[in-house]
Amino acid sequence: MPRKPTTVLDARALDRTLRRMADQIIELNAGCDNLVIVGIQRRGVQLAERIVRIIAAQEGVTVASGALDITLYRDDLQTVGPRPVVGATSLPWALDDQRVVIVDDVLYTGRTVRAALDELADFGRPARIALAVLVDRGGRELPIHADIVGRRIDVAAGQRVDVCIEELDGRDEVLIVSRDEES
Repeated sequence: MPRKPTTVLDARALDRTLRRMADQIIELNAGCDNLVIVGIQRRGVQLAERIVRIIAAQEGVTVASGALDITLYRDDLQTVGPRPVVGATSLPWALDDQRVVIVDDVLYTGRTVRAALDELADFGRPARIALAVLVDRGGRELPIHADIVGRRIDVAAGQRVDVCIEELDGRDEVLIVSRDEES
């Protein structure tokens, strides 16, 4: 019998975590000058947008933001199928000499981040690229680490981390669920 999903972050905890991450992004970059925050499609984009709003409210500045869809940069594209669904990449400015923070929901193997780095290279040469993730679940296959982590959790084999966000799922929470369960 599958185990009941475990709530890692509820809506209030997720909001507090994003506020802390926004503060850490500002500290890591010594302010907001030349800062660009880019979310990875899907949930990373919405998390990045929330972080940008938090920074705007706290610092009184509008930070440039964008979205990456890494589908065509995946190293397993041939296994996705003959017609992969490709979302929007929106980076309407040059990244040269900018301090870019990539935002994603869950860091696991590192392959999504590797693909994001490959795609970013097609848009210029940033002064620095940092990674901010809501959840680091471990299990890396590539030597990639996050500079800013909302929550580190241990996830057993046969389990996954599901990030639910209001904009896409109608609720905010992070769950650990069995691989064969719906969240």
